[in-house]
Amino acid sequence: MDKIKVMSIFGTRPEAIKMAPVVKAMHQDERFDPVTVVTGQHREMLDQVLQIFHIVPDYDLNIMQKEQTLSSITSKVLLGMDQILNANRPDLILVHGDTTTTFSAGLSAFYHQIPVGHVEAGLRTWNKYSPFPEEMNRQMTDVLTDLYFAPTTTSEANLLKERHPQKQIFVTGNTAIDALKDTVQDDYQNPVLDQIGSDKRIILVTMHRRENQGAPMRRVFKAIRQVVDQTPDVEVIFPVHLNPKVQQMAEEELGNDARIKLIAPLDVLDFHNIAARSYLIMTDSGGVQEEAPSLGKPVLVLRDTTERPEGVDAGTLKLVGTDPDEVKKQMISLLNDSKEYAKMANAKNPYGDGTASSQILNAIAQWHK
Repeated sequence: MDKIKVMSIFGTRPEAIKMAPVVKAMHQDERFDPVTVVTGQHREMLDQVLQIFHIVPDYDLNIMQKEQTLSSITSKVLLGMDQILNANRPDLILVHGDTTTTFSAGLSAFYHQIPVGHVEAGLRTWNKYSPFPEEMNRQMTDVLTDLYFAPTTTSEANLLKERHPQKQIFVTGNTAIDALKDTVQDDYQNPVLDQIGSDKRIILVTMHRRENQGAPMRRVFKAIRQVVDQTPDVEVIFPVHLNPKVQQMAEEELGNDARIKLIAPLDVLDFHNIAARSYLIMTDSGGVQEEAPSLGKPVLVLRDTTERPEGVDAGTLKLVGTDPDEVKKQMISLLNDSKEYAKMANAKNPYGDGTASSQILNAIAQWHK
């Protein structure tokens, strides 16, 4: 029987983390002939993930440039994929999530009349500009998709609401949970953890989204600093995004404090292991909202909307936005109220059991028959 040629296309750190388990599973499955394409929408952070998961791309568009725009990313991916798809005719193109690489690769597949499989399909806020541009990236990708790999029944319901065919939707869980199996280590060590006493509680912070840059981010940073000043047993680890605007504001509002560690971005292995040793996580990241519940860590989501309402409904996530009074209130509640903390930390993880990759491959094989 001919092998199924599946071309996986991704370009950013979050995509790479979540596609890595699928790519690795394909390489170990005799049913598949995998091809891996990276766009390099992120560069350094993408390369870290590829190295950790031992993935060597077959093609690298290497599109990243300083101050790149959404339009330049889209056009470069379209032009670069033209050459690759003219040289290869995969049975299926596999994309992930909601990046500009995702949408552009899906559009390129459509132009070449190649079916699209969308990992993490069906997430929605129903707000065109929140998150931007991710919400419309994922909606437009799903219009182009032939196989929908929804992480939860909520995502499946969103797709059905949009009249996507039910027979083409597969609820698989989230591949982020698969990735944690490869990264979290009992004997992990890191110099930043060595600087923090065993009697301290660690708050892990990430914040970088476009819609939060500027005044919203400044408000949150001020609130974090005030809570740290009031709580002697708390220390913050903040891997600061490489965006110069984020770097500058983090230094202005959170710098020069011995209990706030502003560090370089972490690779996925370091991030997962530091998250596993944290008391609480604060983030505007989408992927962290899925990973942290698997580690039993409460998450305060620094956004007004989330495309992951399952975590809110399950009680593992709490939407707090960027109002400084609300941020402080929720931080203090989790730091001081053990019952509230336990309720969030022990809530059931709604994002699956770590078998999403195998379920995705089985669905592709069944579809291809």
